[in-house]
Amino acid sequence: MQSMNISLPDPLKQFVDRQIDQGRYSSVSEYVRELIRADEKRKAEEQLEAKLLEGLNSPDSTLAPAEWSAIRKEALARLDARKLRR
Repeated sequence: MQSMNISLPDPLKQFVDRQIDQGRYSSVSEYVRELIRADEKRKAEEQLEAKLLEGLNSPDSTLAPAEWSAIRKEALARLDARKLRR
C-alpha cells in the first residue's frame, strides 16, 4: 500500500476529525479511501448514464419508439430515485 500526504485547511481538517470522533470512520485514511471509492463510483455511474442516454437518443435503434420511451422513462425514474438518496 502506498502512502500519500495531503494538506487541508483547518476547517476541513476539523470536519474530518469530527467524522472520526463520531465513530463513522476509524482513521483519516479510512475516511479518505471511502471518499475516493465514492468518487470512483459516481464517475462510473455518470459514464454509464451518458452511454445510456446516448443509446436512448440514437436514431440507429432496432427498438420501436414506444419501447425506447418505456426504457427511457424507467431509466430516468431510476436516476431520479438515486439522486434523492444522495
